[in-house]
Amino acid sequence: MTQLSYKSANELAQMILNKEISSSELLEYYISRVEKFNPDINAIIVKDYENAKLAALRADDELSKGNIMGPLHGVPMTIKDSYDLAGTVTSRGNPALKNNIAPKDALSIERLKSAGAIIFGKTNVPYNLADFQSYNDIYGTTNNPWDLTRSPGGSSGGSAAALAAGLTGFETGSDIGGSIRNPAHFCGVFGHKPTWGLLPPRGHAAPNVLSQSDLTVIGPLGRSAQDLETGVLVMGGPDEIDGAGLKMDLEKPNKTSLKDYKVAAWTNLDFAPVNQETQSRVNNIAETIIKNKGIVDFEAKPDFDFIESMDTYASLLHPTMASRSSEEDYQKLLDKLEKIESFDNNKSTTLDPTHDSQSAYTLKKQLSSLRDYNMANEKRTHLRWAWHEFFKEYDAVIAPIMATDAIEHDHSAFGDRTIMVDNDERPYFEQIFWAGLAIASYLPSTVIPTGLSKKGLPIGIQIIGPQYGDLKTIGLAKLLEKEGYKFQSPDSYPD
Repeated sequence: MTQLSYKSANELAQMILNKEISSSELLEYYISRVEKFNPDINAIIVKDYENAKLAALRADDELSKGNIMGPLHGVPMTIKDSYDLAGTVTSRGNPALKNNIAPKDALSIERLKSAGAIIFGKTNVPYNLADFQSYNDIYGTTNNPWDLTRSPGGSSGGSAAALAAGLTGFETGSDIGGSIRNPAHFCGVFGHKPTWGLLPPRGHAAPNVLSQSDLTVIGPLGRSAQDLETGVLVMGGPDEIDGAGLKMDLEKPNKTSLKDYKVAAWTNLDFAPVNQETQSRVNNIAETIIKNKGIVDFEAKPDFDFIESMDTYASLLHPTMASRSSEEDYQKLLDKLEKIESFDNNKSTTLDPTHDSQSAYTLKKQLSSLRDYNMANEKRTHLRWAWHEFFKEYDAVIAPIMATDAIEHDHSAFGDRTIMVDNDERPYFEQIFWAGLAIASYLPSTVIPTGLSKKGLPIGIQIIGPQYGDLKTIGLAKLLEKEGYKFQSPDSYPD
């Protein structure tokens, strides 16, 4: 029998409805685990126990009257420290925001609470949500429950670590460069990057920011594929303005068996290589689908150039990320660009002559013009139509999300970091290609666990589907979960 702390959110909700356990009892149980195990992992960095206890009592009282609040009735959960939770700090890992007390809940948090969720804490992130690791100068470093010397990923690293260690019942994160899917992969949980705009992000932003930035999405993490579906349906749908004319009406999966699927499978690319173990997991899933009489095509690809698509993604990502910068940080970027331009004009400068590098490429993208951005958006729109045509024939793409399993902690400067892909030393941010495939074109992508590596670390694989095909990618994940691609818990955190 699955340990209570490792049950899915939907299983926990059913236990509460069946009165096998009360919401208050379950909350106290998770709090006791946080107090016992969190000091080593450092996943949960803001605690809101007292308000949660009151909310759990209300949930139990409502149930005693026969009232069910929603699909998450009474389930204790935590949220990423980038969502506003009234009365708590939303820091986004930025020391400048360490005293930023949220005056009200984010819209998605309102919806989770209305569905019965009991939110008792917030989980750690990197500085400004901008890394594959989760550490900052306010709360320190979050460790991977499978190996404390390694990262749980980022930027939703605290979210995935808390789930993997059984410290919470459910989680929700955000993704602009793999920030839901990379931690899900590193920690062995399920994660879903929704179609852009499907889950309105109001209250998931820096103070006083209301507009949704390009590329960025919010989305669920859980210990089952069903949890992801629940999260999308609870948090999804237009906000109050768009709701005057729009509604969420996602197409439900029409396939009940793997034999009904025709998918493309991508294992590796020369310019963004992944290690052999990760490639083998894509092959394993492909074999599972084939064994069940489904069709897998290892050659099929949309009609665009992958390297050009990566450049388009970078042309959208870097200025979007730079727009989050403070005035001081943005001025530093401008100063660096001025030095590059001075060097290019053969003027005296202290800039290293090897400036024509990945760092210079990124800097120029960060400070690109509106014209540049609009040209990239036009290219992205062509990508979207190419994907649209592709998904007329194929139901999904099975692909890696990262190049390796969980990496060791590395807090050196971004430009100095590398990763080892088998025996090949590669640039740290090169692997963002795999995340960017779905992000640049607004596509949904679901990460499922595939078991442990030789080092005893989880490996996840992503399922990419058509725009607004969120329930389709999650539906395929459900079928694969039944075939054994499911969450498994570390051994270090028993009751």
